[in-house]
Amino acid sequence: MARTKEFDPDVALRAALELFWERGYEATSMADLVERMGVARASIYATFGGKRELYLKALDRYGESVDPFLLTGLSQPGPVLPAVRALVERFAREATGDSGRRGCFVVNTAVELAPHDPVAARRVQASWDHLETALTSALIRAQAQGELGEERDPRALGRFLLVLMQGLRVMGKAESGPQRLRDAAAQALALLD
Repeated sequence: MARTKEFDPDVALRAALELFWERGYEATSMADLVERMGVARASIYATFGGKRELYLKALDRYGESVDPFLLTGLSQPGPVLPAVRALVERFAREATGDSGRRGCFVVNTAVELAPHDPVAARRVQASWDHLETALTSALIRAQAQGELGEERDPRALGRFLLVLMQGLRVMGKAESGPQRLRDAAAQALALLD
């Protein structure tokens, strides 16, 4: 007879996500995961696979929990550019706040794992593609509504904003003063005028 799980896999996965997000992949050991998750090593392997598989599942969970809420404003009816501005400002604010030191889990994965892990790289790319598509779609709508000049290229502008926003997250991990990041965001937003 099969035993039932004595832990909630969703709670355990969230604990793993938080630990990986705090320390990164390499600095997190299986012993650390056992302690943080409150789950026996054998149960972790049986439920999630090894450390790498657990990390990738945590990355997927992060995307499921963050992306939909992050981009909601871009798809709302009405003027679009205020929502684009609010999103860029949010990235700048988060990058310069206390949570900025922890960074974005996707960006952290891009820096730590993507250069040598093709599966992680594909997940990072998918997340960035999703954000780029949302930005580009919003900017196309802004152009159709007369908020953005016809001479502007919504796809190129969407890509520029994607790179800027991810760059804000990278620099926020190490930047001690917020003014550099705020100035960069302000200059980017000026391009929308």
